[in-house]
Amino acid sequence: MALTKQDKLRLDCFLTKIKKDADGFLGYPSAKDFDFSIFNDYLRFPFNNIGDPFIDGSYKVSSKEFEREVLEEMATLLRAPEDDWWGYITNGGTEGNLYSLYLARELNPNAIVYFSQASHYSVTKNLHFLNMRHIMIRAQDNGEMDYDDLAETLGIHRDVPATIFANIGTTMTEAKDDITKIQSILDGFTIVNRYIHCDAALSGTIAPFLTPRPAFDFADGADSIAISGHKFIGSPIPCGIVLAKKHAVDRIAQSIAYIGTLDTTVSGSRNGLTPLYL
Repeated sequence: MALTKQDKLRLDCFLTKIKKDADGFLGYPSAKDFDFSIFNDYLRFPFNNIGDPFIDGSYKVSSKEFEREVLEEMATLLRAPEDDWWGYITNGGTEGNLYSLYLARELNPNAIVYFSQASHYSVTKNLHFLNMRHIMIRAQDNGEMDYDDLAETLGIHRDVPATIFANIGTTMTEAKDDITKIQSILDGFTIVNRYIHCDAALSGTIAPFLTPRPAFDFADGADSIAISGHKFIGSPIPCGIVLAKKHAVDRIAQSIAYIGTLDTTVSGSRNGLTPLYL
């Protein structure tokens, strides 16, 4: 169906406006120098990466083979345990954080979630969704978690399982919480039932290359990590990557017969173009 002259004019005006806006806006960590025109032909297909990325399933118009390559690359970069990791490409960092908190809740239903006042605004929303007990910890002037306040608060609740929501690049100061220090505090109170999630939406793709390398990945003690794909990687469509330990994911997996795969993700239907871009 052809566009009307009025609709065509409206789209032309919008294109002019968005070009001007893209050239002039500052303050957001997104890329503008990408060229993904090689994928234009793929826009004709109804891509859908429904279900678990490691099971092809019955829906064949998918890009799961590329999704798996992205996940394997990130698992290596973030030093995930070789035989105990899993992940998928999300719609963004918020979904990755929601998924990880969901896993944490299923492992330790009575845990208290500790997060700093510098955490992303979506954290409290996700905690509300999941109905999880939580306590906000003070942040230092640089945006990093106040470890003294964390220790004092954990000491009061030392008999309760702990879920730590760590920031690896806060929105305003790019502060990175040190999960080695956090592990030491947990050890000091002999809190065995613990889960550490790292919200690395901002700095997860940069931190592995810094010297000294921040303590934030699986080798440092993380149980899950979420990063963004539309920030420094530069996907033109908002997306993210979440990685977690497979034994935790296995607890929530359900087999869905008519899609021929497992339901292991937050959303059922998932974007099949973003794995190509990533």
